[in-house]
Amino acid sequence: MSVQDVDGNSSDEGEVFLDDEDIIQEIPIDEEDLPDRDDEMDPDVDDEADDSVYIFKGHLDELYTVACSPTDASLVATGGKDDRGFLWKIGSADPGLELQGHRDTVSTVAFSSDGQLLASGGLDGVVHVWDTSLGSLKCTLEGSGEGFEWLKWHPRGHLIIGGSEDSNVWMWNADKSAWLNTFSGHSSSVTCGSFTPDGKIICTGSDDASLRIWNPRTGESIHVVRGHPYHTDGLTCLSITSDSTIAMTGSKDSSVHMVNITTGRVVSSLNAHSDSVECIGLSPSFTWAATGGMDQKLLIWDLQHSAVRCTCDHEEGVTCQSWLGTSQYVATGCVDGKVRIWDSLSGNCLRTFSGHADTIQSLDTSADGNSLVSVSSDGTARIFKISEFR
Repeated sequence: MSVQDVDGNSSDEGEVFLDDEDIIQEIPIDEEDLPDRDDEMDPDVDDEADDSVYIFKGHLDELYTVACSPTDASLVATGGKDDRGFLWKIGSADPGLELQGHRDTVSTVAFSSDGQLLASGGLDGVVHVWDTSLGSLKCTLEGSGEGFEWLKWHPRGHLIIGGSEDSNVWMWNADKSAWLNTFSGHSSSVTCGSFTPDGKIICTGSDDASLRIWNPRTGESIHVVRGHPYHTDGLTCLSITSDSTIAMTGSKDSSVHMVNITTGRVVSSLNAHSDSVECIGLSPSFTWAATGGMDQKLLIWDLQHSAVRCTCDHEEGVTCQSWLGTSQYVATGCVDGKVRIWDSLSGNCLRTFSGHADTIQSLDTSADGNSLVSVSSDGTARIFKISEFR
C-alpha cells in the first residue's frame, strides 16, 4: 500500500511519522470531564435525591404563589407565569380544576377563612372568585386594569382586599360581587398588606417606602408611616401581631421595623440583615418573629427584647418562610431550590428537603400540619411530609 508523505511523495513504507510542525491544533482533555463507565452504563443516575412525596405538574411555566385551604387538608391552590391557576388535591391522580380566565400571570391566590371561597389575582388586573365545593367561578372583580400583587380576605367574612400596581388598594364584597372602596394615597405599587386579625383595620406597604393604616369603613388613611426612623426603600413584606396592635414590616433596605397601629409610631427597629428582607412570619405560640433575606439568613427575633435569638445560615437567599402550625419549627424556601426546617429554639437545621431544580417562590402548610407545599421557578409544586415537626 502506498502512503503520501508530507512532501507529497509516494512511499511504500507502512508508517507515517508526524513532526511538531505538522500539528494543527491541540485539544486538552480533562480526565475529570470524561464520563465514568458506570454513568455510561446507567443513564438514569440522579445527581440528587427527591424528598417530595407528591409532585403537581399541571403548570407550564414558573410558579409564583401557593395557598392551602384552612379547612380541607388536601386542597391546594397554585398560580404562575403560564397565566393559569389550579385548585388540586394532594396525592390525587385527578389533574385538578384549572382556574381559567386570566390573561396574564396569576400572581396571588388566597382562600377565605372558612375555606368556602378561593380568590385568584393576576397581573391582568382581574380577581376571580371560585366556589371551592362546587369547583365553579362565583364572580369576577375588577380594579383599574393594572396588576394585583396580593390578595387578603377579611378574617371573618367574605370581604377581600387587593394591592395593585396602580398604587391603590381595592376592596370588594365577594358575596355580592360588589366593589366597596378604593384606598388611595400610596405613590407606587402596593406590595404587601392585610386586615388586622380583629378585622377592624387595614395595613398596607408600598414600593414608595411607606406604611399606611386605613379605616376600612371610610377609606380614610389614619396614619402614614414614612421617613426617619422608618424604611428608606420599598416595603416587601408585612405581618401583624395576633392582638392587632403591631405591624412588622421588611424592606429592600435590609431593615425590619415594628409600628404601633394605634399611634402610627415606630416602636422598634430591627437592624441585623445586610440585604433585602423578603419574608416575615410571627410565631403563633411565642413572642418571636422569623425574617428571611437575600443575605442568606433567617433570623429568629425575640420581640420583647428586640434582639436576635438565633441566626439560621443558608447557602443562598431566603425567599419565603412559614411557621409550622403552633410548633417551634420554621420552614424556609431558598434561591438554591431547597426547603429547610429549622428549630427556632436552637437555630439548628433539622431537615433539608431536595427535589426542586430552581428558586422556591412560596410555601404553605396544610390544615392538618402534615404537609408542606412549595412552588418553584422550575414549574412544579411539591409536597413534603412534615408530620414529625407538628
